Amino acid sequence: MIATLSTKGQIVLPKQARARLQLRPGARLQCRIDRGSIVLTPESGSMERPQLVRDAKTDLMVTKSPAHVIVTTADVRAALADFP
Repeated sequence: MIATLSTKGQIVLPKQARARLQLRPGARLQCRIDRGSIVLTPESGSMERPQLVRDAKTDLMVTKSPAHVIVTTADVRAALADFP
């Protein structure tokens, strides 16, 4: 696979590489030089996806965010306010 370096110094990773590593826009990569090669490694947690887990209180399936982002009832109501 070939990556392209832009005039601004940005690296464009091939779609196949992004898909294989499940990289999404905004994913952070550690960059290091190893014996004349550039090595990019996804930061810990950047490849984690939300998981379905059973809520202990309601016994319903819910998503658990790898970033441990808490979504409140008010957040959900605000997001659904314009939903038909």
